[in-house]
Amino acid sequence: MDPYKNHWRLQVLLLLLAYAFGGARPGSAQSTSNPGGLGNLPTGAQPQSAPPVVTTKSDKKKKKEKKHHNGSFVLAPIPIVSPAIGSGIIPVVAYITPLPGHEKEETPSVIGAGGLITNNGSRGFAVGADLYFRQAKYELTTGYAHGSLDYNIYGTGFEGGNAGLKLPLEQTGEAYFLKFLRRIPWQFYAGGRFFTGNSFLTVKETSGDHPAIPPDVGLHTNLRSLGFEFWRDTRPNKFYPVKGTVFDFTSDFFGTALGSKYTFQSYKITFNKYWSLPKKNVLAYNAFYCATGGEAPFYAQCIYGTNNELRGYTAGQYIDRFMIATQAEDRLELPWRFGVVGFVGIGAVMPGADKFRSKQFLPAGGTGIRFMLSKDYHVNLRTDFAWGKDNFTWAVGVGEAF
Repeated sequence: MDPYKNHWRLQVLLLLLAYAFGGARPGSAQSTSNPGGLGNLPTGAQPQSAPPVVTTKSDKKKKKEKKHHNGSFVLAPIPIVSPAIGSGIIPVVAYITPLPGHEKEETPSVIGAGGLITNNGSRGFAVGADLYFRQAKYELTTGYAHGSLDYNIYGTGFEGGNAGLKLPLEQTGEAYFLKFLRRIPWQFYAGGRFFTGNSFLTVKETSGDHPAIPPDVGLHTNLRSLGFEFWRDTRPNKFYPVKGTVFDFTSDFFGTALGSKYTFQSYKITFNKYWSLPKKNVLAYNAFYCATGGEAPFYAQCIYGTNNELRGYTAGQYIDRFMIATQAEDRLELPWRFGVVGFVGIGAVMPGADKFRSKQFLPAGGTGIRFMLSKDYHVNLRTDFAWGKDNFTWAVGVGEAF
């Protein structure tokens, strides 16, 4: 976790719940027997000196396991410096634990809440949970968010993003998301998804030239969808994977019959792979594809620079109906809980699957520092410095980028 994996369908909720993990684990009190006690002496017997108790390595290990508690709290005030929504802080509180809590070998679940405060007036909060139960036979993910975001849009497509024009907007709204998946053979999960949200979009005061004003400005817009998800995860540790793969396919269908203002479809495919290298080195690879069909509003299309696809770009500068992105990251563990990473990537947005042009590639690269918050789950606090075609971004978060 979630990951978690978290859900940008309604970009009024660019505020997503940042799953946070880690922290110290409290120990439990232990009781010991008294082999030299008097309670079991026969009548008239004299107390005998007890033989010395020899503690073996196995005994020490058992005592340590008894003291081991599987739940962990964290309070994380995460700074944010975003070209899209300004500078501020994301306070996060979360609890990570297997279900049931005494089963330490179970897939860990996450329950958390987060907020958003920035200097451009953006405000918001979110609560959510990603739960695994019945020996990870089922996964339930749910979340609610409410907020107000101030941001800019730059037009549609590659040309719009390069035009140098921007329109300041304020978008307020709320959203709720639910998905329920069941494990099927070969480590796959499959199940349904539900999303509902509403927002109100206004144009902030501006001067000079700007992109075309979106058609739903000044209107209350509802979006509602039913969908399907199919995914497979073979990582031994989803917080810091050193091997394995992730494949995730999602499809969401918005329609007026469900109460949505717009009728459109959204499809996404994610593939990640991880290799262990010598000397605590890990190579991670990510590929992402996004497509929308029908009449989707701009904030429900494919938005470059969100969900770490790709770092180095202002979210909202490049928006279109289709998007591809791929990136690789080298992760190296250092002493004293520190680590460093380097990453490169490339991608593009386009109005149609057959409209791709190689000259419209959007490259990115950068480096980052890691600090391990939890040794038990190997959860890192990350900060990334990334460069795009024309931009520089700095981001802080909990967990790896992918």
